[in-house]
Amino acid sequence: MTPFSDIVARHLSVIKALDGIQAEVQTASNLIIDTFKRGNKLLLCGNGGSAADSQHIAAEFMVRYEKYRRGLPAVALTTDTSILTAHPNDFEFDSVFARQVENLGQAGDCLIAISTSGNSANIINAVNAAQSARMQTIALTGNQGGKLKNLADCTVIVPSDVTARIQEAHILIAHWWCLRADEIFSKKSDSSSISDSQTPDK
Repeated sequence: MTPFSDIVARHLSVIKALDGIQAEVQTASNLIIDTFKRGNKLLLCGNGGSAADSQHIAAEFMVRYEKYRRGLPAVALTTDTSILTAHPNDFEFDSVFARQVENLGQAGDCLIAISTSGNSANIINAVNAAQSARMQTIALTGNQGGKLKNLADCTVIVPSDVTARIQEAHILIAHWWCLRADEIFSKKSDSSSISDSQTPDK
């Protein structure tokens, strides 16, 4: 049996290695913040655990992370079961996210495409569709970046080839993006009517 302490050590090793990709994380953050400042929206997609991460991240932007502020428009393309089952049934799964990007995405929007391998066909197709729509694209990946490495406008590659460690790092990175959004958009002139004195229950 693998001791839990070994998993903690492996996790910490990957997290420490994120020091080497701070520039890419910052660049992606700037793209996200600029998208919201323009009044545009964020679209997110991923498969499996990365689908769950897409929903998690979208919720933090739409509701808030730590500070009360106005909601920021973020849509996870992984939540509508009718679309997710109708499209593969009528067409194919490889274009299930690209189809939504084509219909929901507009110039100036931003797509966060999450794939631990960087090689998921439906994620690659979503990035291509976003770029055709003149959207900004961010790839959140691992495993040397895969095919997404040179495709997105900004690629954040977690230095690991273990899916679980990559996903753990993805959420840490995304939480920092959400923290930045809180700090920038929680100014008094830009806040919601919800009292700052309320404590989040998460």
